[in-house]
Amino acid sequence: MAKATGTTRNGRTRQMGFRAKVVWASLVGSMTAVTALLMALDRGSPTRLDGLALPAMVATQPSASIEAVFRTRVPAADGQWLAIVIDHTGAPFGTPASINAEHKAMGLKGLGYDFVIGNGQGMSDGEIHVGERWLEQSPGAHTAGPDGDWYNRHAIGIALVGDGTRRGFSQTQMTRLLDLVSALAREYQIPPERIVLHSDVAPVAGPGRYFPAASVREQIDSWR
Repeated sequence: MAKATGTTRNGRTRQMGFRAKVVWASLVGSMTAVTALLMALDRGSPTRLDGLALPAMVATQPSASIEAVFRTRVPAADGQWLAIVIDHTGAPFGTPASINAEHKAMGLKGLGYDFVIGNGQGMSDGEIHVGERWLEQSPGAHTAGPDGDWYNRHAIGIALVGDGTRRGFSQTQMTRLLDLVSALAREYQIPPERIVLHSDVAPVAGPGRYFPAASVREQIDSWR
């Protein structure tokens, strides 16, 4: 009996090991495919690690610092920005420098997002980093999927520092996100239906199941 039990356990162990390998292989394959697509879509010259940091807003002046995002080095072309894509960085810690390094390691030409909103780990909670691509009004490298080229050229990419597949985002981050999205949508006349999550337009997880999609959609739809 003891021998039979040992054989069964070894069989289960081998089966579980095989399943784990299949899961990991699928995950790595998916990540590789997304990375390869973003690399293909990220054309043009390499970007510098540059930008503008906007501190967390003062409660009594909710739009005081947001207006600074429109002071770009290159004026926005008429009709250039037609959508907004919301994502997460996929890691609990992040700074403009660390995310820039990660994106370069992926083969991109620097930070792919237009805006990054900090969570208190690496960047201040609610701090907005205005990326070099936005300041230069260059195409982003933030959206994968079959329509990635269109979104990278015509959508504003915003990422929350954090991993929304594991935990939620801070209230300060969410407040900053909605204020930023509201200001951008108003300035460029982007309708609510063109404000999407990365997972809405590409086979990715971001911004994750802990992102409060329903409440955010409700607030965005109320802007009509």
